[in-house]
Amino acid sequence: MASLKKFLKSKDYITIPLVLTETNHFELVASINGVTGKFILDTGASNTCVGMDKIDFFEMASEVSDIKAAGAGATEMDTLISSKNKIQIGDWKKRKLKIVLFDLVHVNQALVSHKSLPVDGIIGADVLKKGKAVIDYNKKCLYLKK
Repeated sequence: MASLKKFLKSKDYITIPLVLTETNHFELVASINGVTGKFILDTGASNTCVGMDKIDFFEMASEVSDIKAAGAGATEMDTLISSKNKIQIGDWKKRKLKIVLFDLVHVNQALVSHKSLPVDGIIGADVLKKGKAVIDYNKKCLYLKK
């Protein structure tokens, strides 16, 4: 039987390496609007998110949102929405991505307290669905369809 990597490559998937952190999260490098950052891969997050403190860093335009964010012990957090962003993960690219912006201080405090480095954002299920993602936990790889 062919390996998962060979099979997915034959189906036009690209391989993105993942790093397993001390907190048992997978991290990856991605670019938003041409600017590279570090992100947690979170299958439980419905949307891809970026910290509000990174709006200028990733050259994002934002508008007020009625959506309240919750996660990592915090609830009812105010958010902004940024539309029409470009994301690139490895050779996989997508345009017109909506990204939720909220305060990631609590997430980064939790990471730092467990001897991990802070992140710029979270890659959520929206991107994973668009990329028809396959995660190989054993090989620490994310596969996205071109």
